[in-house]
Amino acid sequence: MVRRATEADLESCSRVCLAVHGHDRSGEVLDGVRAGSARVVEHAGRVTGYTTGIAFFAHSVGETNEDLKALIGAASEFAGPGFLLPARNAELYRWSLAHGLKVVQVMTLMTLGLYNEPAGAYLPSVLY
Repeated sequence: MVRRATEADLESCSRVCLAVHGHDRSGEVLDGVRAGSARVVEHAGRVTGYTTGIAFFAHSVGETNEDLKALIGAASEFAGPGFLLPARNAELYRWSLAHGLKVVQVMTLMTLGLYNEPAGAYLPSVLY
């Protein structure tokens, strides 16, 4: 089930982000809650993923690809030029194409310093 996120969900969202990325992004999630763009996906009575918005300037994190599929599928819009989807997530990439989404622009993730590969499903933001 996907629903609007509330401030009461911040701890659960932080738990998911910490498990996937190794850090939390509760400030951005709080901004999304206050803007009305944040959503959570619940499975078996607990939050298993969230989004600050399915958008170029927002991010999403899920324990599994099924969490992200639910968030993408429930989105009322894709704000801005669309959203970023790592092509190396072949399952989610193929699912997106099969559901009528299309590639608009290919981008490359570049980083300075330590980079830890996420341990779950995610849609990055160009802001972070």
